[in-house]
Amino acid sequence: MMRAAFFFRTAVLLIPFFVSSILQSEASTSTISVRDFGAAGDGRSYDTRAIQSAIDACSGTCRISFPPGRYLTATIRLRSGVVLDIQDGATILGGTRIGDYPRRSDRWYVVLAEDASDVGITGGGAIDGQGPAFVERFDERKNVMVSWNLTGACLGDECRPRLVGFIGCRNVRVWNVTLNEPAYWCLHIVRSENTVIRDVSIYGNFTSPNNDGIDIEDSNNTIIERCRIDTGDDAICPKTYTGPLYNLTARDCWIRTKSSAIKLGSASFFDFKGILFDNITIVDSHRGLGFQIRDGGNVDDVTFSNIDIRTRYYDPSWWGRAEPIYVTTCPRDPSSREGSISNVRFINITAESENGMFLSGSQHGILSNLSFSNVDVTYKRWTEYEGGLVDYRPGCRGLVHHSMAGMMMENIKGLQIENVNMRWSDGRSQEWDNPLDFIPSTVNDISFFNFHSDLFIQPRRSTL
Repeated sequence: MMRAAFFFRTAVLLIPFFVSSILQSEASTSTISVRDFGAAGDGRSYDTRAIQSAIDACSGTCRISFPPGRYLTATIRLRSGVVLDIQDGATILGGTRIGDYPRRSDRWYVVLAEDASDVGITGGGAIDGQGPAFVERFDERKNVMVSWNLTGACLGDECRPRLVGFIGCRNVRVWNVTLNEPAYWCLHIVRSENTVIRDVSIYGNFTSPNNDGIDIEDSNNTIIERCRIDTGDDAICPKTYTGPLYNLTARDCWIRTKSSAIKLGSASFFDFKGILFDNITIVDSHRGLGFQIRDGGNVDDVTFSNIDIRTRYYDPSWWGRAEPIYVTTCPRDPSSREGSISNVRFINITAESENGMFLSGSQHGILSNLSFSNVDVTYKRWTEYEGGLVDYRPGCRGLVHHSMAGMMMENIKGLQIENVNMRWSDGRSQEWDNPLDFIPSTVNDISFFNFHSDLFIQPRRSTL
Protein backbone atom coordinates (compact mmCIF):
# COMPACT_ATOMS: atom_id res chain seq x y z
CA MET A 1 0.00 0.00 0.00
CA MET A 2 2.85 2.38 0.76
CA ARG A 3 4.44 1.94 -2.68
CA ALA A 4 1.05 2.20 -4.40
CA ALA A 5 0.46 5.49 -2.63
CA PHE A 6 3.92 6.68 -3.65
CA PHE A 7 3.33 6.06 -7.36
CA PHE A 8 -0.14 7.62 -7.14
CA ARG A 9 1.33 10.75 -5.54
CA THR A 10 4.12 10.78 -8.13
CA ALA A 11 1.62 10.73 -10.99
CA VAL A 12 -0.43 13.49 -9.39
CA LEU A 13 2.69 15.62 -8.95
CA LEU A 14 3.70 15.11 -12.59
CA ILE A 15 0.43 16.53 -13.91
CA PRO A 16 1.03 20.15 -12.76
CA PHE A 17 4.51 19.93 -14.31
CA PHE A 18 3.09 18.92 -17.69
CA VAL A 19 0.29 21.53 -17.47
CA SER A 20 2.82 24.22 -16.58
CA SER A 21 4.97 23.37 -19.61
CA ILE A 22 1.87 23.47 -21.81
CA LEU A 23 0.89 26.93 -20.58
CA GLN A 24 4.41 28.25 -21.01
CA SER A 25 4.60 27.05 -24.63
CA GLU A 26 1.11 28.38 -25.47
CA ALA A 27 2.28 31.94 -24.85
CA SER A 28 4.73 31.83 -27.77
CA THR A 29 2.76 29.59 -30.14
CA SER A 30 1.94 30.66 -33.70
CA THR A 31 -1.01 29.26 -35.65
CA ILE A 32 -0.73 27.99 -39.23
CA SER A 33 -3.81 26.91 -41.18
CA VAL A 34 -3.55 24.03 -43.64
CA ARG A 35 -6.06 25.91 -45.83
CA ASP A 36 -3.43 28.60 -46.41
CA PHE A 37 -1.23 25.92 -48.00
CA GLY A 38 -3.93 24.70 -50.36
CA ALA A 39 -5.72 21.94 -48.41
CA ALA A 40 -9.15 21.33 -49.94
CA GLY A 41 -10.75 19.47 -47.02
CA ASP A 42 -13.28 17.83 -49.34
CA GLY A 43 -12.57 14.22 -48.36
CA ARG A 44 -11.73 13.26 -51.96
CA SER A 45 -8.57 15.13 -52.93
CA TYR A 46 -5.37 14.17 -51.15
CA ASP A 47 -4.25 17.04 -48.89
CA THR A 48 -0.95 15.41 -47.87
CA ARG A 49 1.33 17.96 -49.55
CA ALA A 50 -0.57 20.95 -48.10
CA ILE A 51 -0.61 19.50 -44.59
CA GLN A 52 3.06 18.54 -44.62
CA SER A 53 4.01 21.94 -46.03
CA ALA A 54 2.16 23.66 -43.19
CA ILE A 55 3.99 21.48 -40.66
CA ASP A 56 7.37 22.10 -42.30
CA ALA A 57 6.74 25.85 -42.30
CA CYS A 58 6.67 25.86 -38.51
CA SER A 59 9.60 27.55 -36.82
CA GLY A 60 9.59 27.11 -33.05
CA THR A 61 6.23 26.21 -31.52
CA CYS A 62 3.17 26.05 -33.77
CA ARG A 63 -0.42 24.92 -33.92
CA ILE A 64 -1.31 23.48 -37.30
CA SER A 65 -4.98 24.34 -37.67
CA PHE A 66 -7.54 22.20 -39.50
CA PRO A 67 -10.80 24.17 -40.01
CA PRO A 68 -14.01 22.13 -40.43
CA GLY A 69 -13.74 19.71 -43.36
CA ARG A 70 -12.48 16.23 -44.25
CA TYR A 71 -8.78 16.03 -45.04
CA LEU A 72 -7.72 12.90 -46.91
CA THR A 73 -4.02 12.19 -46.48
CA ALA A 74 -1.15 9.77 -46.73
CA THR A 75 1.28 9.63 -43.80
CA ILE A 76 2.06 13.04 -42.30
CA ARG A 77 5.07 13.58 -40.02
CA LEU A 78 5.12 15.92 -37.05
CA ARG A 79 8.18 17.92 -36.05
CA SER A 80 9.29 19.13 -32.62
CA GLY A 81 7.10 21.94 -31.34
CA VAL A 82 4.12 21.07 -33.56
CA VAL A 83 0.61 20.45 -32.24
CA LEU A 84 -2.15 19.45 -34.67
CA ASP A 85 -5.23 21.55 -33.88
CA ILE A 86 -8.06 19.58 -35.47
CA GLN A 87 -11.08 21.78 -34.92
CA ASP A 88 -14.55 20.56 -34.06
CA GLY A 89 -16.09 19.52 -37.37
CA ALA A 90 -12.73 18.65 -38.92
CA THR A 91 -11.55 15.08 -39.63
CA ILE A 92 -8.21 13.81 -40.90
CA LEU A 93 -8.89 10.74 -43.07
CA GLY A 94 -6.17 8.12 -43.47
CA GLY A 95 -5.55 6.81 -46.96
CA THR A 96 -6.44 3.22 -47.80
CA ARG A 97 -3.74 2.47 -50.40
CA ILE A 98 -0.39 0.90 -49.58
CA GLY A 99 1.24 3.70 -51.57
CA ASP A 100 -0.07 6.17 -48.98
CA TYR A 101 2.43 4.86 -46.46
CA PRO A 102 6.25 4.71 -46.17
CA ARG A 103 8.29 1.82 -47.52
CA ARG A 104 8.98 0.48 -43.99
CA SER A 105 5.89 -1.20 -42.55
CA ASP A 106 6.85 -0.23 -38.99
CA ARG A 107 6.28 3.38 -40.04
CA TRP A 108 2.79 2.82 -41.41
CA TYR A 109 0.82 5.49 -39.53
CA VAL A 110 -1.62 8.16 -40.66
CA VAL A 111 0.02 10.61 -38.22
CA LEU A 112 3.61 9.95 -37.13
CA ALA A 113 6.05 11.82 -34.89
CA GLU A 114 9.56 10.39 -34.60
CA ASP A 115 12.40 11.63 -32.38
CA ALA A 116 10.42 14.80 -31.68
CA SER A 117 9.75 16.78 -28.52
CA ASP A 118 6.84 18.94 -27.36
CA VAL A 119 4.43 17.48 -29.91
CA GLY A 120 0.73 16.71 -29.71
CA ILE A 121 -2.78 16.54 -31.10
CA THR A 122 -5.88 18.40 -29.88
CA GLY A 123 -8.77 20.60 -31.05
CA GLY A 124 -12.03 18.67 -30.59
CA GLY A 125 -12.02 17.09 -34.05
CA ALA A 126 -11.17 13.57 -35.24
CA ILE A 127 -8.65 11.35 -36.99
CA ASP A 128 -10.25 8.46 -38.88
CA GLY A 129 -8.37 5.45 -40.23
CA GLN A 130 -11.29 4.26 -42.41
CA GLY A 131 -11.10 0.81 -40.82
CA PRO A 132 -14.13 -0.65 -42.65
CA ALA A 133 -12.24 -0.23 -45.95
CA PHE A 134 -9.74 -2.80 -44.64
CA VAL A 135 -12.37 -5.47 -43.92
CA GLU A 136 -12.10 -8.26 -46.48
CA ARG A 137 -15.16 -10.07 -45.18
CA PHE A 138 -17.59 -8.89 -42.52
CA ASP A 139 -18.41 -11.64 -40.01
CA GLU A 140 -20.56 -11.26 -36.89
CA ARG A 141 -18.07 -13.41 -34.95
CA LYS A 142 -14.85 -11.70 -36.13
CA ASN A 143 -14.18 -9.73 -39.29
CA VAL A 144 -11.58 -11.03 -41.74
CA MET A 145 -9.17 -8.17 -42.42
CA VAL A 146 -7.13 -7.15 -45.44
CA SER A 147 -3.42 -7.85 -45.09
CA TRP A 148 -0.79 -6.25 -47.27
CA ASN A 149 1.61 -9.13 -46.67
CA LEU A 150 1.09 -10.36 -50.23
CA THR A 151 3.03 -7.31 -51.41
CA GLY A 152 6.10 -8.51 -49.52
CA ALA A 153 6.15 -5.32 -47.46
CA CYS A 154 5.58 -7.23 -44.21
CA LEU A 155 4.87 -10.67 -42.80
CA GLY A 156 1.85 -12.17 -41.07
CA ASP A 157 -1.83 -11.31 -41.21
CA GLU A 158 -1.62 -7.97 -39.36
CA CYS A 159 -0.11 -5.90 -42.19
CA ARG A 160 -2.23 -2.77 -42.01
CA PRO A 161 -1.50 0.84 -41.05
CA ARG A 162 -1.84 2.12 -37.51
CA LEU A 163 -3.58 5.41 -36.87
CA VAL A 164 -1.30 7.62 -34.69
CA GLY A 165 2.26 6.92 -33.55
CA PHE A 166 4.84 8.69 -31.40
CA ILE A 167 8.24 6.97 -31.65
CA GLY A 168 11.19 8.06 -29.52
CA CYS A 169 9.46 11.28 -28.48
CA ARG A 170 9.51 13.48 -25.36
CA ASN A 171 6.71 15.58 -23.87
CA VAL A 172 3.83 14.19 -25.89
CA ARG A 173 0.31 15.55 -25.38
CA VAL A 174 -2.84 14.09 -26.91
CA TRP A 175 -6.01 15.66 -25.58
CA ASN A 176 -9.56 16.60 -26.54
CA VAL A 177 -9.63 14.61 -29.77
CA THR A 178 -11.49 11.61 -31.20
CA LEU A 179 -9.66 8.70 -32.84
CA ASN A 180 -11.94 6.59 -35.04
CA GLU A 181 -11.85 3.32 -36.97
CA PRO A 182 -8.17 2.37 -37.05
CA ALA A 183 -7.25 -0.34 -39.54
CA TYR A 184 -4.80 -1.67 -36.94
CA TRP A 185 -3.62 -0.21 -33.60
CA CYS A 186 -5.06 3.19 -32.82
CA LEU A 187 -2.70 5.24 -30.57
CA HIS A 188 0.83 3.86 -30.29
CA ILE A 189 3.39 5.34 -27.87
CA VAL A 190 6.86 3.85 -28.50
CA ARG A 191 10.08 4.44 -26.53
CA SER A 192 8.76 7.83 -25.44
CA GLU A 193 9.07 9.84 -22.23
CA ASN A 194 6.57 12.09 -20.47
CA THR A 195 3.29 11.45 -22.27
CA VAL A 196 -0.15 12.74 -21.28
CA ILE A 197 -3.27 11.32 -22.96
CA ARG A 198 -6.38 13.09 -21.67
CA ASP A 199 -10.03 13.43 -22.73
CA VAL A 200 -9.54 11.20 -25.78
CA SER A 201 -12.38 9.16 -27.28
CA ILE A 202 -11.43 6.06 -29.24
CA TYR A 203 -13.83 4.05 -31.36
CA GLY A 204 -12.97 0.92 -33.33
CA ASN A 205 -15.22 -1.61 -35.01
CA PHE A 206 -16.30 -4.03 -32.27
CA THR A 207 -15.94 -7.02 -34.60
CA SER A 208 -12.54 -6.18 -36.09
CA PRO A 209 -9.37 -7.73 -34.61
CA ASN A 210 -6.13 -5.92 -33.71
CA ASN A 211 -7.68 -2.44 -33.49
CA ASP A 212 -6.19 -1.83 -30.02
CA GLY A 213 -7.07 1.42 -28.27
CA ILE A 214 -3.85 2.64 -26.62
CA ASP A 215 -0.59 0.66 -26.84
CA ILE A 216 2.20 1.89 -24.55
CA GLU A 217 5.46 0.28 -25.66
CA ASP A 218 8.83 0.61 -23.86
CA SER A 219 7.73 4.07 -22.66
CA ASN A 220 8.01 5.74 -19.26
CA ASN A 221 6.22 8.41 -17.25
CA THR A 222 2.86 8.08 -18.98
CA ILE A 223 -0.52 9.41 -17.81
CA ILE A 224 -3.85 8.33 -19.32
CA GLU A 225 -6.98 9.92 -17.91
CA ARG A 226 -10.62 10.62 -18.71
CA CYS A 227 -10.56 8.49 -21.87
CA ARG A 228 -13.41 6.54 -23.42
CA ILE A 229 -12.38 3.46 -25.40
CA ASP A 230 -14.88 1.32 -27.34
CA THR A 231 -13.11 -1.13 -29.64
CA GLY A 232 -12.78 -4.74 -30.72
CA ASP A 233 -9.30 -5.53 -29.41
CA ASP A 234 -7.29 -4.67 -26.28
CA ALA A 235 -8.12 -1.21 -24.91
CA ILE A 236 -5.08 -0.18 -22.82
CA CYS A 237 -2.08 -2.38 -23.50
CA PRO A 238 1.42 -1.81 -22.05
CA LYS A 239 4.11 -3.84 -23.86
CA THR A 240 7.87 -4.27 -23.67
CA TYR A 241 9.86 -5.15 -26.81
CA THR A 242 13.21 -3.34 -26.51
CA GLY A 243 13.29 -1.89 -22.99
CA PRO A 244 11.45 -1.64 -19.67
CA LEU A 245 8.22 0.21 -18.99
CA TYR A 246 7.69 2.10 -15.74
CA ASN A 247 5.60 4.85 -14.14
CA LEU A 248 2.30 4.41 -15.97
CA THR A 249 -0.92 5.79 -14.48
CA ALA A 250 -4.36 5.33 -16.06
CA ARG A 251 -7.49 6.58 -14.33
CA ASP A 252 -11.03 7.83 -14.76
CA CYS A 253 -11.61 5.85 -17.98
CA TRP A 254 -14.55 3.93 -19.51
CA ILE A 255 -13.82 0.80 -21.59
CA ARG A 256 -15.72 -1.72 -23.72
CA THR A 257 -13.83 -4.33 -25.75
CA LYS A 258 -14.16 -7.81 -27.18
CA SER A 259 -10.67 -8.58 -25.81
CA SER A 260 -8.87 -7.32 -22.66
CA ALA A 261 -9.85 -3.98 -21.21
CA ILE A 262 -6.41 -3.70 -19.61
CA LYS A 263 -3.60 -6.05 -20.56
CA LEU A 264 0.09 -6.14 -19.73
CA GLY A 265 1.75 -8.07 -22.59
CA SER A 266 1.71 -10.25 -24.41
CA ALA A 267 4.97 -8.73 -25.73
CA SER A 268 6.97 -8.86 -22.48
CA PHE A 269 10.68 -9.14 -23.20
CA PHE A 270 11.60 -6.52 -20.55
CA ASP A 271 10.27 -5.51 -17.14
CA PHE A 272 7.15 -3.57 -16.10
CA LYS A 273 7.23 -1.60 -12.84
CA GLY A 274 5.32 1.09 -10.97
CA ILE A 275 1.89 0.94 -12.65
CA LEU A 276 -1.44 2.24 -11.33
CA PHE A 277 -4.96 1.80 -12.74
CA ASP A 278 -7.61 3.69 -10.76
CA ASN A 279 -11.30 4.47 -11.16
CA ILE A 280 -11.90 2.47 -14.34
CA THR A 281 -15.30 1.26 -15.60
CA ILE A 282 -15.22 -1.86 -17.82
CA VAL A 283 -18.45 -3.00 -19.51
CA ASP A 284 -19.41 -6.02 -21.65
CA SER A 285 -15.79 -7.00 -22.24
CA HIS A 286 -14.26 -10.41 -22.88
CA ARG A 287 -11.63 -9.94 -20.18
CA GLY A 288 -11.22 -7.30 -17.49
CA LEU A 289 -7.75 -6.91 -15.95
CA GLY A 290 -5.14 -9.07 -17.66
CA PHE A 291 -1.49 -10.09 -17.57
CA GLN A 292 -0.10 -12.15 -20.47
CA ILE A 293 3.60 -12.44 -19.63
CA ARG A 294 5.10 -14.69 -22.30
CA ASP A 295 8.66 -13.55 -23.11
CA GLY A 296 10.72 -13.49 -19.91
CA GLY A 297 10.06 -9.97 -18.64
CA ASN A 298 9.14 -9.47 -14.98
CA VAL A 299 6.26 -7.47 -13.50
CA ASP A 300 6.53 -5.73 -10.13
CA ASP A 301 4.50 -3.18 -8.19
CA VAL A 302 1.15 -2.88 -9.95
CA THR A 303 -2.05 -1.57 -8.34
CA PHE A 304 -5.64 -1.82 -9.57
CA SER A 305 -8.05 0.21 -7.44
CA ASN A 306 -11.67 1.37 -7.57
CA ILE A 307 -12.58 -0.60 -10.67
CA ASP A 308 -16.02 -1.80 -11.79
CA ILE A 309 -16.01 -4.74 -14.22
CA ARG A 310 -18.61 -6.57 -16.30
CA THR A 311 -17.24 -9.41 -18.41
CA ARG A 312 -19.05 -11.84 -20.70
CA TYR A 313 -18.34 -14.57 -23.22
CA TYR A 314 -17.84 -13.88 -26.91
CA ASP A 315 -16.83 -16.20 -29.73
CA PRO A 316 -13.75 -18.24 -28.66
CA SER A 317 -11.81 -17.03 -31.69
CA TRP A 318 -11.16 -13.98 -29.48
CA TRP A 319 -8.64 -14.45 -26.66
CA GLY A 320 -10.37 -14.43 -23.29
CA ARG A 321 -13.09 -16.41 -21.55
CA ALA A 322 -14.92 -13.68 -19.61
CA GLU A 323 -12.36 -13.57 -16.77
CA PRO A 324 -12.75 -10.39 -14.66
CA ILE A 325 -9.13 -10.80 -13.49
CA TYR A 326 -6.53 -12.81 -15.42
CA VAL A 327 -2.91 -13.06 -14.20
CA THR A 328 -0.70 -15.47 -16.16
CA THR A 329 2.91 -16.25 -16.92
CA CYS A 330 4.08 -19.01 -19.23
CA PRO A 331 6.58 -19.30 -22.09
CA ARG A 332 5.25 -18.27 -25.50
CA ASP A 333 7.14 -21.18 -27.09
CA PRO A 334 9.81 -23.70 -26.02
CA SER A 335 12.59 -21.15 -26.66
CA SER A 336 11.02 -18.41 -24.49
CA ARG A 337 12.08 -17.51 -20.98
CA GLU A 338 9.57 -17.47 -18.11
CA GLY A 339 8.93 -14.12 -16.45
CA SER A 340 7.52 -13.53 -12.98
CA ILE A 341 4.73 -11.36 -11.56
CA SER A 342 5.02 -9.99 -8.02
CA ASN A 343 3.53 -7.38 -5.71
CA VAL A 344 0.21 -6.88 -7.46
CA ARG A 345 -2.70 -5.36 -5.53
CA PHE A 346 -6.42 -5.46 -6.34
CA ILE A 347 -8.26 -2.96 -4.12
CA ASN A 348 -11.96 -2.03 -4.15
CA ILE A 349 -12.94 -4.15 -7.16
CA THR A 350 -16.58 -4.85 -8.07
CA ALA A 351 -17.34 -7.34 -10.84
CA GLU A 352 -20.20 -9.17 -12.52
CA SER A 353 -18.94 -11.99 -14.70
CA GLU A 354 -19.75 -15.16 -16.60
CA ASN A 355 -16.49 -16.77 -15.49
CA GLY A 356 -14.09 -16.80 -12.58
CA MET A 357 -10.73 -15.20 -11.90
CA PHE A 358 -7.67 -17.02 -13.27
CA LEU A 359 -4.30 -16.77 -11.50
CA SER A 360 -1.73 -18.97 -13.19
CA GLY A 361 2.02 -18.86 -12.82
CA SER A 362 4.40 -21.32 -14.43
CA GLN A 363 7.08 -23.61 -13.05
CA HIS A 364 9.81 -20.97 -13.27
CA GLY A 365 7.51 -17.95 -13.52
CA ILE A 366 5.85 -17.89 -10.13
CA LEU A 367 3.17 -15.41 -9.11
CA SER A 368 4.15 -13.96 -5.74
CA ASN A 369 2.72 -11.50 -3.24
CA LEU A 370 -0.70 -10.97 -4.79
CA SER A 371 -3.35 -9.30 -2.65
CA PHE A 372 -7.10 -8.88 -3.01
CA SER A 373 -8.77 -6.39 -0.68
CA ASN A 374 -12.45 -5.37 -0.73
CA VAL A 375 -13.37 -7.41 -3.80
CA ASP A 376 -17.02 -8.18 -4.57
CA VAL A 377 -17.79 -10.53 -7.49
CA THR A 378 -21.17 -11.76 -8.70
CA TYR A 379 -21.05 -14.81 -10.97
CA LYS A 380 -23.91 -15.38 -13.37
CA ARG A 381 -24.46 -16.71 -16.91
CA TRP A 382 -26.43 -14.78 -19.52
CA THR A 383 -24.96 -15.81 -22.90
CA GLU A 384 -25.15 -19.25 -24.53
CA TYR A 385 -21.42 -19.63 -25.23
CA GLU A 386 -19.72 -22.73 -23.85
CA GLY A 387 -18.19 -22.46 -20.39
CA GLY A 388 -15.65 -24.72 -18.74
CA LEU A 389 -12.65 -23.54 -20.79
CA VAL A 390 -9.36 -22.14 -19.50
CA ASP A 391 -7.58 -19.82 -21.93
CA TYR A 392 -3.76 -19.83 -21.82
CA ARG A 393 -3.35 -18.16 -25.21
CA PRO A 394 -1.07 -16.97 -26.75
CA GLY A 395 1.22 -19.99 -26.75
CA CYS A 396 1.42 -22.20 -23.66
CA ARG A 397 -1.41 -24.71 -23.58
CA GLY A 398 -4.03 -22.93 -25.66
CA LEU A 399 -7.66 -23.53 -24.74
CA VAL A 400 -8.12 -26.28 -22.13
CA HIS A 401 -11.31 -27.84 -20.78
CA HIS A 402 -11.50 -27.38 -17.01
CA SER A 403 -14.15 -27.12 -14.34
CA MET A 404 -15.37 -23.58 -13.54
CA ALA A 405 -14.39 -21.90 -10.28
CA GLY A 406 -14.70 -18.48 -8.70
CA MET A 407 -10.91 -18.29 -8.52
CA MET A 408 -8.60 -20.81 -10.17
CA MET A 409 -4.98 -20.79 -8.99
CA GLU A 410 -1.71 -22.51 -9.90
CA ASN A 411 2.00 -21.86 -9.30
CA ILE A 412 1.61 -19.12 -6.68
CA LYS A 413 3.64 -18.24 -3.60
CA GLY A 414 2.07 -15.56 -1.46
CA LEU A 415 -1.64 -14.72 -1.85
CA GLN A 416 -3.61 -12.56 0.59
CA ILE A 417 -7.40 -12.43 0.36
CA GLU A 418 -9.16 -9.92 2.63
CA ASN A 419 -12.81 -8.87 2.55
CA VAL A 420 -13.60 -10.85 -0.60
CA ASN A 421 -17.22 -11.69 -1.36
CA MET A 422 -18.30 -14.17 -4.07
CA ARG A 423 -21.98 -14.41 -4.95
CA TRP A 424 -23.51 -16.98 -7.28
CA SER A 425 -26.61 -16.27 -9.34
CA ASP A 426 -29.42 -18.64 -8.46
CA GLY A 427 -30.26 -19.13 -12.16
CA ARG A 428 -27.31 -21.27 -13.37
CA SER A 429 -25.09 -21.56 -10.30
CA GLN A 430 -24.72 -25.32 -10.90
CA GLU A 431 -22.30 -24.56 -13.74
CA TRP A 432 -19.62 -23.64 -11.20
CA ASP A 433 -17.87 -26.47 -9.35
CA ASN A 434 -16.01 -24.65 -6.57
CA PRO A 435 -15.49 -21.12 -5.25
CA LEU A 436 -11.72 -21.84 -5.10
CA ASP A 437 -9.76 -24.30 -7.24
CA PHE A 438 -6.08 -25.04 -6.58
CA ILE A 439 -3.61 -27.85 -6.00
CA PRO A 440 -1.79 -27.36 -2.66
CA SER A 441 1.52 -28.56 -4.11
CA THR A 442 1.64 -25.55 -6.47
CA VAL A 443 -0.05 -22.86 -4.37
CA ASN A 444 1.54 -21.87 -1.08
CA ASP A 445 1.43 -19.17 1.59
CA ILE A 446 -2.23 -18.20 1.24
CA SER A 447 -4.11 -16.23 3.88
CA PHE A 448 -7.86 -15.58 4.09
CA PHE A 449 -9.54 -12.94 6.20
CA ASN A 450 -13.27 -12.36 5.94
CA PHE A 451 -13.84 -14.44 2.81
CA HIS A 452 -17.53 -14.98 2.02
CA SER A 453 -19.39 -17.07 -0.57
CA ASP A 454 -23.18 -17.13 -0.99
CA LEU A 455 -26.02 -17.35 -3.50
CA PHE A 456 -27.12 -14.17 -5.21
CA ILE A 457 -30.91 -14.05 -5.44
CA GLN A 458 -32.28 -11.49 -7.87
CA PRO A 459 -34.92 -9.34 -6.12
CA ARG A 460 -38.38 -9.98 -7.53
CA ARG A 461 -40.20 -7.03 -9.01
CA SER A 462 -43.35 -5.97 -7.25
CA THR A 463 -46.57 -6.68 -9.15
CA LEU A 464 -48.36 -3.83 -7.39
